[in-house]
Amino acid sequence: MDWLKANEEIFTALGLLSVFLFLLSLIIFPLIIIYLPHDYFVRTEPGITTLNPLRMVLRILKNALGCFLIIAGFLMLFLPGQGLLCLFLGISLVNFPGKRNLEMRLLGYRRIQDSVAWVRQKANRKPIILPEKVS
Repeated sequence: MDWLKANEEIFTALGLLSVFLFLLSLIIFPLIIIYLPHDYFVRTEPGITTLNPLRMVLRILKNALGCFLIIAGFLMLFLPGQGLLCLFLGISLVNFPGKRNLEMRLLGYRRIQDSVAWVRQKANRKPIILPEKVS
């Protein structure tokens, strides 16, 4: 019991972080899902053909946001929040070898598919087209 009282600030900070991440997830996740192209998972990703500085800055920012969402999703697996969906969205934003295989594996979870479909339906967007082996 003394340990809990001695670390009260840590528990308060974790509680506030949990509430903040949960509220942030309620805003960011639907926006990402809504604006994700409906053919994102079936189209081929073009390679980098030019070294446009603006494109590189945007890619760095996109990867930074993805890393933040991955960390937040991992935390939300233990704290209140939408952990699996957050991990999925973070992985979708980050560029790394094997990304497509991991996305397809995560899309195999029915809860993720249902969540994405529900958000897109509420926003009157086309449903996400999934590869045949995932659906």
